[in-house]
Amino acid sequence: MRSLIDDIVRTFKTEGRIVIVGASLTGLRAAEALRDEGFTGALTIIGDEQCEPYDRPPLSKQVLNGWVPAGNTKLPRLRAVDADWRLGVAATGLDRDNREVLLANGDKVPFDRLLIATGVRSRAWFNPEEAKLKGLFTLRTSDDADELQQALQARPKRVLIVGAGFIGSEIASVCRELGLDVTVAERSSAPLVGPLGGVIGDIAAKMQRDAGVDLRTGVAVEALKGDADGHVRQAQLSDGTLLDVDVVVASLGSIRNVEWLEAAELASGFWGVACDAGCRAFDINGVVTDNIFVAGDVARAPHVLYEYQFMAIEHVDAAVLGARTAAHNMVNLERARRPHLPLPQFWSGQFGVNIKGVGVCSFGDEIAFTQGSVEDLRFAAAFGKNGRIVGAITFNHGKWLEYYARLIEQSAPFPPPPPGYDAPDNAAPMSARFPDPREPTGIPDVVLTGHDPTSRGAEFRPKPRR
Repeated sequence: MRSLIDDIVRTFKTEGRIVIVGASLTGLRAAEALRDEGFTGALTIIGDEQCEPYDRPPLSKQVLNGWVPAGNTKLPRLRAVDADWRLGVAATGLDRDNREVLLANGDKVPFDRLLIATGVRSRAWFNPEEAKLKGLFTLRTSDDADELQQALQARPKRVLIVGAGFIGSEIASVCRELGLDVTVAERSSAPLVGPLGGVIGDIAAKMQRDAGVDLRTGVAVEALKGDADGHVRQAQLSDGTLLDVDVVVASLGSIRNVEWLEAAELASGFWGVACDAGCRAFDINGVVTDNIFVAGDVARAPHVLYEYQFMAIEHVDAAVLGARTAAHNMVNLERARRPHLPLPQFWSGQFGVNIKGVGVCSFGDEIAFTQGSVEDLRFAAAFGKNGRIVGAITFNHGKWLEYYARLIEQSAPFPPPPPGYDAPDNAAPMSARFPDPREPTGIPDVVLTGHDPTSRGAEFRPKPRR
């Protein structure tokens, strides 16, 4: 009997057909992990971009600065994956009954197990006619970065950035490094308010203004106006201001790539595809699937440290760890499976400051400066909720990030114990000033999407009888 069971486990682990939809960081690292796990079956990787997987964080930094060509950010291969790469063709549907992924060119790709890793895309400009104007950019892909870099190198008279999240702020920083005049329009009260709250937002706002950024907060861009050649020339703000601009960058957040799953009866929607902590997708009624897994930016899963709320994470480390966990669980049976419970970590370089964070800062409602000096832009701060630490942020003080990560993992008390030296002048907790989630503002990179008592959008959709 034991020999038979071992044979079944061995066959499950090594044989069959696995399809990965999404040929970026998550898809590549999952493919490598599958081979490391001993999977020797057929492996297909589907991606809508023509190019091989590349690294995205440099696009808003080194590429825009002109230090690295956009085409030189290809991800390193950690091992051979022996896969059938289907690049330049998008997935348009999922037939779960026949276990097939439907492609835009009409092909059908069969699978035994499927990994959904389709990630996110930039939110498009809200006015379709204005979106056609030359000089209007978003930044998500390598091609986006190449086109925007060329536009900045052409020395425009003024750049307008709409949205002051991490990407928008990083682009503004690059513009100032290039000596360009730049205006940032942010609907909220300050930059980075969505992910880090108003206290840190005020610090970020001072950084931008001290660097020469024309930062406009509490305003929206209502319209763009072009010239006779269809090039953007002016922007109308909600406060009545009319700006002369040559380049506009729409940094309006991201949209999960889930439209292709519309008829698949999975729990997919605005925040991504719901899955358990082992990366197994849920169907529309909350039943876990056996052969469909989710990882990367498009996944949302419950996290034990944050009251089991569903968490969507747009960070590199979470994508890599999620890919490895999904790959492991795809080729192992129940008792050998493991959870994906990442502690989010992120970093941003802007205006000469190295910003690093850990945990889910936006889960907290209080903040306490724990080390360093805010005036010198060299400090650490902790975020707390209900008496425990849930997140931390550092400005030019990243060496302490592991210390705070351990405290968060242990559900240590808030305010956290002092590190012993480099104490700030004022370490008293205060309101972190996060906006009401119903207010229009920058969407944080980590989104907790648990039960929302203000939502009335739930719908019971029983499966049709077959």
